Amino acid sequence: MTDFNQLSQDYYRIEEAIRFLERNFRHQPTLTEIAEHVRLSEFHFQRLFSRWVGISPKRFLQFLTKQYAKKLLAESRNLLEVSYGSGLSGPGRLHDLLISCEAVTPGEYQKSGAGLTITYGFHPSPFGECLIAQTERGICNLRFVNRGNHAELLAALKKQFQKSNIVEDPGATEPLVEQIFGFAGNSPAAPLHLYVKGTNFQIKVWEALLKIPLGAVVSYQDIARQIGMPQASRAVGNAVGQNPVPFLIPCHRVIKKSGDFGNYGEGPARKKAILGWEAAQKIKEEK
Repeated sequence: MTDFNQLSQDYYRIEEAIRFLERNFRHQPTLTEIAEHVRLSEFHFQRLFSRWVGISPKRFLQFLTKQYAKKLLAESRNLLEVSYGSGLSGPGRLHDLLISCEAVTPGEYQKSGAGLTITYGFHPSPFGECLIAQTERGICNLRFVNRGNHAELLAALKKQFQKSNIVEDPGATEPLVEQIFGFAGNSPAAPLHLYVKGTNFQIKVWEALLKIPLGAVVSYQDIARQIGMPQASRAVGNAVGQNPVPFLIPCHRVIKKSGDFGNYGEGPARKKAILGWEAAQKIKEEK
């Protein structure tokens, strides 16, 4: 079993390092300076990255540059065309997730979750603590904790499903942590079912996001073209921002066409951390 408590603790130091780099990008701090900022020796800083992501900090930080992002955008466009043409999620299956997406019906949407029982729990993950909520039909919410905002995340869940019976039961949701984040052994992750609430347009965008392969990024304009609405990049951006299950529906894989990573509801540093982590998984798969 994966030690998610350790990975979650490691993540917050990784995030602190990323934030330090963002604040000091003109100075381009050395690894020693970054390590000192997160209160570690350079040796222990190397060990931290080796444990959390399996590569050196120098290699990981290369994935977070604008130049790398622009290169990835150029490479991903052709890859996305192939993925859409074949109906598959493309390469990187070992560490990608097999996901089926069931939309709430219009009638269920209007009922605001009446008759549903939703269980939830807060759990450690490789990207910090997260809230996971599920119904018997699938996972309906996944959000990462930002600076102790547990109550805010729970209030948002209750607003989303106003008439549901929402029950705290971390024992029920804990097995999902390994399924979502574990990727243990050399076999594909078990299928995961999502039960998501959104408009027809939002569902269309979210289904498009599911086809972005691990290790790839696309722009908002790319998604707009793929769903047949090339002028709707702003609306696509809004739909991406309303994604109720970040990481599972990989909205973090959408960046600006300039190569800037852009906004992310779970925090911009976390977006970079997830993309760098995924790039490392892809490299390990290719070896």
